[in-house]
Amino acid sequence: MAEKQHQHPPSEASSTTVADAPLEKVHTHFASSKADAPAPAHAPLTRTTTGRSIRSVSARNAPDLSFPYLTSDPSEGVTGEYHAETERGYITADDPEFGLRPILSASTRHSVATEGFARVKSRLDDKKLVTWTPGDKENPWEWSHARRWFYTAIVAAAVMEVALSSAIVTGDFGGQERHFHVSAEVMALTVTLPVCGFGIGPLLWSPLSELLGRRPLWIAPWFVYILFNIPCALAPNIGCLLVSRFLCGFFGSAPLTLAGGTIADLWNPEERGFAIAIFAAAPYTGPVLGPLIGGFIGKYAGWRWLYWVNMIAAGVVFIFICILPETFAPALLKKRAAKMRAETGDESFVTEQEVARRPLGEIVTETLVRPFQMLATEPILLLMSLYISLVYGLLYAYFFSFPVVFVEGYGWDDAKTGLTFCGVFIGVGLALCTTPWLERKYKAAGPNPTPEDRLPGMLIGGPWVPISLFIFGWTSPPYVTPHGASWVGPTISGIPFGYGMVLVYFAANAFLIECFPAYVASALAAKTVVRSAAGAVMPLFIPQMFRRLGNGGAASLLAGIAIIMAMVPWAFVRWGPAIRARSKRAAA
Repeated sequence: MAEKQHQHPPSEASSTTVADAPLEKVHTHFASSKADAPAPAHAPLTRTTTGRSIRSVSARNAPDLSFPYLTSDPSEGVTGEYHAETERGYITADDPEFGLRPILSASTRHSVATEGFARVKSRLDDKKLVTWTPGDKENPWEWSHARRWFYTAIVAAAVMEVALSSAIVTGDFGGQERHFHVSAEVMALTVTLPVCGFGIGPLLWSPLSELLGRRPLWIAPWFVYILFNIPCALAPNIGCLLVSRFLCGFFGSAPLTLAGGTIADLWNPEERGFAIAIFAAAPYTGPVLGPLIGGFIGKYAGWRWLYWVNMIAAGVVFIFICILPETFAPALLKKRAAKMRAETGDESFVTEQEVARRPLGEIVTETLVRPFQMLATEPILLLMSLYISLVYGLLYAYFFSFPVVFVEGYGWDDAKTGLTFCGVFIGVGLALCTTPWLERKYKAAGPNPTPEDRLPGMLIGGPWVPISLFIFGWTSPPYVTPHGASWVGPTISGIPFGYGMVLVYFAANAFLIECFPAYVASALAAKTVVRSAAGAVMPLFIPQMFRRLGNGGAASLLAGIAIIMAMVPWAFVRWGPAIRARSKRAAA
């Protein structure tokens, strides 16, 4: 049998047959029990697996069972899909070289758990499960590099634009406060509420994307997001503005939900490192550009044009989103199976997802319930989510502390203050230059790296976050007299912050994916909710905190918290394997 697959250590193979083994003792692997048998002339299978740590998931941590000709794992996140390729474009349950060995998959979890493996197998006896063929032009992994990079750029642009929308309004807070006769605390809600929408929206878009595919969820919510910018720009009162801002965040969160999965659809695991780095930087680059652009718009065009410009930018991105094709493997294979049934009249052509459908209730549970269960029971997920949330929250803290320093301390206007965010932008760029080296270091760890091999990015980036805060706080007025070039200190503090921020986020995301390969959707959903909560809360107290504690005191307090959290990845380097061994869900 011509087969391309990752090699597994002998210890991972299981000699127990599926029929005889208890469910909890079936190991996850791709090795065929008939590997030594002569290969049939037909249907050579090509398989690649994505998350390397999936190979090492122990039996007790393997709740999802499926079949080796699995077309894809519908889990969201950046782990990618399983891909099977056959010369004839389908595989049957009785093909001798595959012998129905179980592997991880969410798609048959419910069926196997409730009906038993043998009964689910019997439903496949007369079915032909549709697969990709070698070099299949409809398989996104086989598209040209230029085409895939074009689509990746669209995805990154969409994420960046939505993230920008959350912060562009800071460009003219004063004008909005005067127009609506409200306090600065009330105006801060124009940032807080869309960020809340970023956290709530994915709880809906994630299960819908599994049911409907990626493309409908890229187009429909984005169109509604564009429309809700209109009442923001024309708002007659503060209530209308705040409700519209929340809805912008809710519908605009769709690309934040879909981006990681779309990148995994487009790139195989060996290729996707830099694409993921761009995706990791986009949610942070957008907010940095927001006040930089918004300051000049507010100064020269007025606050309503902040929303009009955001709407125009979203409209331009929408044109490109309409070009984005469906990339989700189950959706593409389902369409192919329907075409094969229509052309041949043979109703046995199906996909695994059609044979073993996941009930909507199970999908909702995975999206709404399990993330919070995991936060309560998985210390790895809780601590990493808190660390990511701190870094994300500090980004929004910068949006509200910079005006305290530069507007109140130096007497600058909003446009000039917006330029100070260039330092953060430079730091983000430096981090993107570092991530390829981190990817090479990870690959050099060997064929079976551990999740802890993803932590060097956090070890490098973590210390720069508190360093940046100390620089910012203690080079600002009144500690430094606001004249001459004294603005350089607090301005350049953004460089180490942007650098550390992206490295921490990139490494933490990758670490969670490697730790929870069977629960990626739930783990990332939990992280997103906590992260968005931190970003939403920070604007509500940061200005008062800096005014009451002073720039140095407030920045030092935040830096102290960042120092404590920077110890988290070091703890996992030391005790991570032991913690994962005690976990019910983490890869052992």
